[in-house]
Amino acid sequence: MKQLFGIALLAPMSMSPARAVESAAMTGSKPTLSREDVEKVAPALQAYTKNRLLDEVWKRPGLAPRDRSIVTLAALIARNQTIEMAYHVNLALDNGVKPREISEIITHLAFYAGWGNAMSSVAVVKGVFAARKVGADQLPTVSATLLPIDEASEAQREKSVREQFGAAFPGVVQYTTDVLFRDLWLRPDLGPRDRSLVTVSALIANGQTAQLTAHLNRAMDNGLTQTEASEAITQLAFYVGWPNVFSAMPVAKDVFAKRPH
Repeated sequence: MKQLFGIALLAPMSMSPARAVESAAMTGSKPTLSREDVEKVAPALQAYTKNRLLDEVWKRPGLAPRDRSIVTLAALIARNQTIEMAYHVNLALDNGVKPREISEIITHLAFYAGWGNAMSSVAVVKGVFAARKVGADQLPTVSATLLPIDEASEAQREKSVREQFGAAFPGVVQYTTDVLFRDLWLRPDLGPRDRSLVTVSALIANGQTAQLTAHLNRAMDNGLTQTEASEAITQLAFYVGWPNVFSAMPVAKDVFAKRPH
């Protein structure tokens, strides 16, 4: 029997083959690639996947497996890369990411990576949730009690954006305040640190460094350490490519240098 590509190549080596098979079976879809398939086309890719990505990157200290799953899921959703998504949703659940948190990651990324990408991920995740019997009681409520907001900081952000863009783009400025920062960012089922980690990962995944300084600073204000940020970028190198990471590293390095030590 052929080993499934999503199992043999993408499962961290700490997961037993039997558990990996069980996890992959919960995707609700048939496998499209086996290890043999990949070896016939790109044997070096299979070797790099096992020896570097699985045996090294996923086991590096400095970033917990749960956070690595959040970073990877955010990158896949932001780039609309659904082939590996079901596997990584299962892995995220196994690594301690809650269904309600995955739901909120998708909702958050609708705003930061586009509605279409979020909807494409819904089409995949629904099968995983159904197979794992995730019920409505494990998902966020629509009208949640929002987290408290730092009014002084938000007023300063709002004033800056309004002065720059209010006259030309009043609609964007209004929704940025009313929907993003006074609603989405305050939803309680994804913590501020994790929400920031998702945002930073999505920005790097799509090569959008213009807002990276602000959001990386926000992430670190929300509790992400420099070591964790560095490891998140290392993880992203394998999932979004070296050029996107090299575009982000000078920005991140500047943020690190200017943060209080």
